[in-house]
Amino acid sequence: MRRLPSVLAVLASGLALAACQKVDNTAGAPTVYIDPGSSGPVKGVGIESQDIVGMTDQMLRDMLSQPRLANAATPPNVIIDAEYFYNESSSRLNKNSITDRLRVGLNRAAGGRMQFVGRHYADMVAKERDLKRQGTVDRATLPAAKAQKGGDFRLGGRITSLDSRDPKTGMMQRYNQIIFEMVDLESSEIVWSGIYEFAKAAQDDIIYR
Repeated sequence: MRRLPSVLAVLASGLALAACQKVDNTAGAPTVYIDPGSSGPVKGVGIESQDIVGMTDQMLRDMLSQPRLANAATPPNVIIDAEYFYNESSSRLNKNSITDRLRVGLNRAAGGRMQFVGRHYADMVAKERDLKRQGTVDRATLPAAKAQKGGDFRLGGRITSLDSRDPKTGMMQRYNQIIFEMVDLESSEIVWSGIYEFAKAAQDDIIYR
């Protein structure tokens, strides 16, 4: 008990000394905006943003030059989503990032030459149609449709890759191939095909999420 005041004094002086010491809170690298169409500071051998921008822009232009898709007497109903767009490559990616960008770009550029069916929203539309027909909500302003719009053509495709690695240097190389195809939903005829391919090499690959 006699030593208690001295112990408290030591603790108090220690706390005061710690409070006076400067803590290094140096910030890390600041956030910077990167043009998604250009290669950023973090690069690997997989499919990255500049590849998605490049391939969708190329496919968009090619599809708009296809008469059966973009110059038909009656604008066709087109479904563009990732349902039948398969990733069989060793690259980890969200397929929607490719098909969504392609659909949005085509919708904006087509100027009414194609009509786009939101098949991925079919459940949402069905629920709203049921509410209207049951009288739970009013009919809104659009005329009632007999059924949801069917598709004339739908996007399909496949992503594949071929990897190789030099065991001596650790250098890794990946060949990426992306196939896009528009399929006639009555006859299964492929009315348009497009391919985008590239190869990358790197000493150490990065982690894709």
